[in-house]
Amino acid sequence: RILGEKKSQGNILAFRNLKEATDEAITLFSDKKAVEEVILPDYDKVIEKLNDSLEYLNKVAPTLEAIDHLPSEDEEAAFVQAFRRVMRQMNVLQSFTDFDWEDTGIDEELYEEYKIKYVNIHAKVKRQKGTINKDSILNDIDFEVELIHRDQINVAYIIKLLAAVVTTTAHGAEEQKKRILDYISGEVSLRSKRELIEKFINENLPNIKNADDIPDEFEQYWQDQKVLALSRLCEEENLDPEQFKSLIDTYIYSGQEPIKDDVLRCLANRPSILQARSIGERILNRMKEFVEVFVQGMVG
Repeated sequence: RILGEKKSQGNILAFRNLKEATDEAITLFSDKKAVEEVILPDYDKVIEKLNDSLEYLNKVAPTLEAIDHLPSEDEEAAFVQAFRRVMRQMNVLQSFTDFDWEDTGIDEELYEEYKIKYVNIHAKVKRQKGTINKDSILNDIDFEVELIHRDQINVAYIIKLLAAVVTTTAHGAEEQKKRILDYISGEVSLRSKRELIEKFINENLPNIKNADDIPDEFEQYWQDQKVLALSRLCEEENLDPEQFKSLIDTYIYSGQEPIKDDVLRCLANRPSILQARSIGERILNRMKEFVEVFVQGMVG
């Protein structure tokens, strides 16, 4: 089965030979070309397409190091588009029950490293939007970040990995820490949390002796950091803490961004008309960043 954009293909399990009838039905309600769009090609055909895409990617970025030294945005855009093609094919391949990395022209570790480079460029573009770089050609590229998302790589999964740091040898613990941070770097929904998770690993984890205590310790740490971050935000922006927290809670519950006037009402001193727009937008962006870090992706 499929689930929105996060899983774009699924498998049809048939206990009778219904392929011909299925193809006829699709053609009847659409056209002959639709069969190729609705029903995936054979596994080997998708492997061929993937390897063609990998060959092109190698021409654009022959090494991982080369990506860090692309001379212009044109070359960065070419890499983004090349790796996006690879991701599309990989997304299709991983829907096959007999998918095996050994069948592809790239191993999983290298693929994840390329993905980190891709996500880094996406993060840079996201930061630069609305700045002097608003005319960047990268702003017009759809990074299709839904292809990067993996349900199994979330905060709950990271907490499970942390248990291995506590229960393994010193050398193994360092390797596990690096693995965790690499996972975070390669997962869009976790990148905003990396700094805080890394701080927990370096400062709190060494004091935890029992792996079973990690979930509770992490939850307490996260709540403490959340309170500190909210307090700091309110202090820096001169916001009424209770009003602003209520605004955040409403935003989390409804999913609707508050209007500018609601944001400005949280200020201790109402700004001038000339300043109101920029101040309101800045506070709204900081509020959304706060929710992204401390709320989104924290369940499951």
